Amino acid sequence: MSADGFEKTNFGWQVQQLQQQFWEWLEWKLSQTPRIPNISTPDWLGDLLWPIFKVVSWIVVAAIATWLLWQLWLVLRPYLRSLSFEMGNSANQSTPAKEIATADWVKRSQQFYQQGNYGEALRCLYMAMLQTLHDSRIILNDPSRTDGEYRQLTETLPKQESYQILLTTHEELCFGNADISPETFELCQQAYRKIDEK
Repeated sequence: MSADGFEKTNFGWQVQQLQQQFWEWLEWKLSQTPRIPNISTPDWLGDLLWPIFKVVSWIVVAAIATWLLWQLWLVLRPYLRSLSFEMGNSANQSTPAKEIATADWVKRSQQFYQQGNYGEALRCLYMAMLQTLHDSRIILNDPSRTDGEYRQLTETLPKQESYQILLTTHEELCFGNADISPETFELCQQAYRKIDEK
């Protein structure tokens, strides 16, 4: 094979040569800088720095732990509030919801309606509906049931649309923070009257 058949140079080889020259130049420059003399620290300074380092380390660890707890609190606060609200409501009622008669729920609903508290008036109608279902032994009260579960259980009942109106509006009130207007309450009251018809 002739010498003309081989490459004499290529771009990759030139880049490699430039890199090698740079690193050799850098090594030569660093070898010319004066060396810093080894200064030993006195024993008393080392004895002083170690406790300071430990204290600063514990402060940093405490700050990180505090920050993590604060972040956890921010995440859990809505759940804890809703839990304490539910517990507070059940503690404030002199009798459990199951033991209040349907007529009393309807009476309370009317009182709240007259006061302009449509949200609480709707909640009382909702409780009256649940008590009606319980009294007629169609669906027994269970505090752990959600509106979605009640919706599934009432799908096959007569007057199913009336149940759905009350359940959906109650769900929007409790979980969507919806404001209940007098018109919405009237619609729910009509739905309850249909449910209560014999």
